[in-house]
Amino acid sequence: MDDKKIREMAILAAEAADDKKATDIVILDVRSLTTIADYFVLCNGNSELQVKAIVDSVEDKLAEKGLYPQNIAGKEGSRWVLMDYADVIVHVFHKEDREYYELDRLWGDAEKILVNS
Repeated sequence: MDDKKIREMAILAAEAADDKKATDIVILDVRSLTTIADYFVLCNGNSELQVKAIVDSVEDKLAEKGLYPQNIAGKEGSRWVLMDYADVIVHVFHKEDREYYELDRLWGDAEKILVNS
């Protein structure tokens, strides 16, 4: 997949999260920092139910474009769900867990290409 399509996938995932009222949506360009992915999409919900709704929205919206995750981890507990689309990794957190794990700070050197509160 080319760079433009990968970036569009990250933006589409962020838009799907926004559709379910996710907060603190950030897309991080991590291409220069790691080989595990090109972009991280970080967002959070205020409850386990909202986290699940955000995950379902991202999964559905990307599936409409023929994009499916290689793996989804954490969906059972809905506290921190990691959706692995290879080039894009979507992290959907419960608000408290995002504050605890501080991925935003950990990947602070990454360029932010989209921020939505």
